[in-house]
Amino acid sequence: MSIFDDILADDLNKHFTNRGWYPIYSAPHQAKILIIGQAPGMKAQTSGIMWHDQSGERLRSWLGVDENQFYHSGQFGVLPMDFYYPGKGKSGDLAPRKGIADKWHPVILQEMPNIQMTLLVGSFAQKYYLKLPRNIKTTEVVQHFDTYLPTFFPIVHPSPRNNIWLSRHPWFEKDVTPMLRAKVASILEQ
Repeated sequence: MSIFDDILADDLNKHFTNRGWYPIYSAPHQAKILIIGQAPGMKAQTSGIMWHDQSGERLRSWLGVDENQFYHSGQFGVLPMDFYYPGKGKSGDLAPRKGIADKWHPVILQEMPNIQMTLLVGSFAQKYYLKLPRNIKTTEVVQHFDTYLPTFFPIVHPSPRNNIWLSRHPWFEKDVTPMLRAKVASILEQ
């Protein structure tokens, strides 16, 4: 059986597989850049295409790549903290389920031996992979992104819901995204 089939068969995911949903992730063997975010949104869950929305357009702009490079080059892996849409909460989607990343990320990461940089999108991925305390703010982590290089590159979620955050923190698009674009270009040129 494949990892994909194992995830489908996992009792933890029975609620989702009973709905006809499939785990949403992408792990090409040749990937050089990995994107770890929260969990698929409902649009991604129903279409099976990750980052194919306004958030994805902004993310690709920040990365300096087009849709073809992002989806078809095999250079990008996408590994959410949970493989399924968790549902709607009061102020956005619910948090990814605990334990999913612990169980499945190590197995999937072994399938991508060429990863040179992991983009950590949002607080769940950042706190998990950077082993940060719960009370640390995403703003602080992202502001000090260079502390985590070259392995990790933490960024805010590119969602339109973060437009206010982006307007209050102009340094992100002025200083951080050009550095991100340069890092991505350098990795992809190798």
